[in-house]
Amino acid sequence: MPNYSGVWSLPTQMQAQAQGNWPSVFGGGIAVMALGNDGAATYSTAISQISITSTGNATDFGDLTVGRNALAGFASTVRGVFSGGFDGVAPRSNVIDYVTIASAGNATDFGDLLTGSNALAGLSNSTRGLTAGGYPGAFTNVIQYVTIASTGNAIDFGDLTVSVYAFAGTSSTTRGVFSGGDSSGGAVNVIQYVTIASTGNATDFGDLTEAVYNICSGNISSGVYGYRVGGRQSSPSTSLDTIDYITIASTGNAIDFGDMAYGLESGATASSSTYGLIAGGSTSTSTISYIALSTSGSASFFGDLNAAGSLSGTGCCNAYGGLA
Repeated sequence: MPNYSGVWSLPTQMQAQAQGNWPSVFGGGIAVMALGNDGAATYSTAISQISITSTGNATDFGDLTVGRNALAGFASTVRGVFSGGFDGVAPRSNVIDYVTIASAGNATDFGDLLTGSNALAGLSNSTRGLTAGGYPGAFTNVIQYVTIASTGNAIDFGDLTVSVYAFAGTSSTTRGVFSGGDSSGGAVNVIQYVTIASTGNATDFGDLTEAVYNICSGNISSGVYGYRVGGRQSSPSTSLDTIDYITIASTGNAIDFGDMAYGLESGATASSSTYGLIAGGSTSTSTISYIALSTSGSASFFGDLNAAGSLSGTGCCNAYGGLA
């Protein structure tokens, strides 16, 4: 079970809330989430922002350059970047666009992916952002990267150990980890990793607690631990309420963390170094929940999205644990 000295426990959090000190408990950070299907548009341009300083509702941030769903997100301390997706026009989108997280506004064109793809996974450290896998018309194992502080087209990084889509990424300052997904034979429990600062093919890490795809998209990481939230199993075909975690610096199988209040897939996620946010998804499409990364347990209510809901969106944050 994760356990950090200096991080407040859930009972301490509740005491702080009763004393009126709740905002300081969450620390800081701004999460930005591209909503995917936002209840008004199948391929939405909407970006929401959520302050992780306290519980509360999301507010409008701005718009993507192109409306799309099933896209990947990652961030530095300054920028949030959104890659790929599907905009309703074949082939899949190769668009990369970015926002400056500290100031609300519309996204700006960053460059292009090597090949347009949707249902891909993203992760980053403070310098590089990686996108991997997805479905550009067939299952792919391609990993590609950009330098977040610049602009330009993606560059080939290497290959995944297995071609997958509808999976998730998480990272520390040095290592990126991809988990689960749908391969040609259905949901897989595969965990694979790369060293972000170098290039090369992924290496086997271990296994998730279950085979799962349509995992909630976005990087939930304390810097030490990485988290997988929800998704769908192949047989029986059911949305899952489970959360598991890994120790990023080691290898090995994932460990059970806790549960959400309901089965959820295709939600948008993001985190600070201490709290993970889970927004929208297949079941409760306007709800934002959170988990305390220091203490295994169930998700709790955080607030609501500013739109009717979100499906197949993604998120990122300027204060998650993978930033130096």
